[in-house]
Amino acid sequence: MLVLEHGRSQLSSAKPDPLFATLLYVPVKLAPSILACDFTRLGDEVSAVHEAEYLHVDVMDGMFVPNISFGLPILAATRRAAAPGQIIDVHLMIQQPERYLADFAAAGADSITVHVEATAHLHRAIQMIHGLGCRAGVVLNPGTALETLRPVLQGVDLVLVMSVNPGFGAQQFIPSALERVRTVRGWLDELGSAAELQVDGGVGPGNAQSLVDAGASVLVAGSSVYGADGGAAGLTRLRASLGEA
Repeated sequence: MLVLEHGRSQLSSAKPDPLFATLLYVPVKLAPSILACDFTRLGDEVSAVHEAEYLHVDVMDGMFVPNISFGLPILAATRRAAAPGQIIDVHLMIQQPERYLADFAAAGADSITVHVEATAHLHRAIQMIHGLGCRAGVVLNPGTALETLRPVLQGVDLVLVMSVNPGFGAQQFIPSALERVRTVRGWLDELGSAAELQVDGGVGPGNAQSLVDAGASVLVAGSSVYGADGGAAGLTRLRASLGEA
């Protein structure tokens, strides 16, 4: 089986996870963030980006980050509106995420990502997510040392590098995130890890290719997708910037 990984071709005989099997043929995956959509038209907004491989769901508690977004009902509604096979990717920006992991899994999450800064028991949280049948991701803020990832890298399915300080959409990309992506990509490759490397914050047509060149395999984009002309057009622009249109 020919697998495209990070824009490179390689042969693999491994049996893929059925949920993610169709994604193995896509060199770069896109994850529109519903945080930027019009919630009075949530179903339509999700339908507009059915061609995306992921849907990114940002959950904020007003304590870990200085903003409150939404919770379980919006996640469940997003799950219902998503295309068949579309990955529901939940990014928990909440304190002590272990308290709610089962609830988010039950509401429709396929992948749950937790912050290294938000829990004293990161390894346990990753184990809990796997025990719920979800893919486990880990994320860290721009000011947190990358070394905090090292103890858990071997056991995760996704690493998210924040390229803005979490809590609000439509922020400016932090340029130093590019080098952080390169570093994490090197670590994952050294381990032979198949984990996705995701970037979130200020991602758009102007920097998407640079992020992919640095090693990102999943790009989260909110305001650059959900613009004035709608999510479908925004998604097309982002793909075009990667030479995929």
